[in-house]
Amino acid sequence: MRLKEYNSLQLIFTFILIFILWQIISEIFRLPILPSPLDILINIVGSIESEISIHVLYSLKRIVIGIFFTLLIGVPLGILMGYFEKIDMLLSPILYFNYPVPKIALLPIVMLLFGLGDITKMIMIFLITFFPIVVNIRDEVKNIPREVFYPMYSLGANKLEIIKEIILPGIIPALLTSLRIGIGTAISVLFFTENFGTQYGMGYFIMDSWMRINYIQMYSGILILSIIGLIFFITIDILETILCPWRG
Repeated sequence: MRLKEYNSLQLIFTFILIFILWQIISEIFRLPILPSPLDILINIVGSIESEISIHVLYSLKRIVIGIFFTLLIGVPLGILMGYFEKIDMLLSPILYFNYPVPKIALLPIVMLLFGLGDITKMIMIFLITFFPIVVNIRDEVKNIPREVFYPMYSLGANKLEIIKEIILPGIIPALLTSLRIGIGTAISVLFFTENFGTQYGMGYFIMDSWMRINYIQMYSGILILSIIGLIFFITIDILETILCPWRG
């Protein structure tokens, strides 16, 4: 069994173990604020075709679009900065100046510029995931020994061919690692941003359930967010197994 497949199974096993412990604790204490996970699953299954599915689809749409634009812009930019020294000298100061800024602090500015709609949520996800990916891709390209390029140069390869044949395969592990980190943070930020100017999304659903003292619904939303994150992580593990077989 490959290492990444083992890690994914281990993650699922941990999830099941938490579920069992939670069930035991809820049966022992029987507190209204701690419903059993079995009741929560029954609630999710019972409402999956109604309101919960709408909130899930809105949240997924925001995450996927935000990450899509991160990859579309961040990966080429990171490659260019890592491969071309002049571009790196030009853009690195801008990158280093903005990277340390807590992106959630930019939410009021983004809201003022783009309103309270979906675009604001997607821009926040983009900002959260963009900088780690650009920095990691840039550093990964710089870490490729230049001697690796020489045989390609001797065969008459141009820069585009170097990027395609050497750099792109070399940056895949760093890209997937950045995505793992970025997606977890993006889900956290999405939860926060979905409490402003929207009636759809898992963040709104969870907080609305909490204010209505509907704890089963609240925990259902939290569990669904966890499952969304789990699915993303397992998907990345599968991609790494396919795209990076040398990593075991």
